[in-house]
Amino acid sequence: QVQLVESGGGLVQPGGSLRLSCTASGFTLRYHSMSWYRQAPGKERELVADITGGGGSTKYADSVKGRFTISRDHAKNTVYLQMNSLKPEDMAVYFCHAVGPQYIGWGQGIQVTVSS
Repeated sequence: QVQLVESGGGLVQPGGSLRLSCTASGFTLRYHSMSWYRQAPGKERELVADITGGGGSTKYADSVKGRFTISRDHAKNTVYLQMNSLKPEDMAVYFCHAVGPQYIGWGQGIQVTVSS
C-alpha cells in the first residue's frame, strides 16, 4: 500500500521541542520532494518546510526559520521535522506531502498542541 504515515505529535509546553516523522511505504522517498504543511483551526493549510529529492535543498516559512529543521533519512524512508522553541501559534495539524515520479499524496495529519 502506498502511503505516508506521520508520527511524533502531541502536547508540548511553549518553548519545548517535538520531532515529527513521516514514513513512506510503497514508494522510494529519495526520489521525491517532501514537504510539511500545517493547518490551524479556521485557517488555510500553509507550507512550513520542504526538501528536494535530489540535492536535499531546504526551504522554510519565515515564521519557522531558525526554529524548525526538515531532514530526511533515505535508509528509513522517512522525512523529519524537528521543531524547537515551539510557540502557541505553531499549534496545528501537521501534514507531510510527497511529490515525485512514484507518488503524489498526503499523510493523514498529526496534531501538535502547544500549551502550558
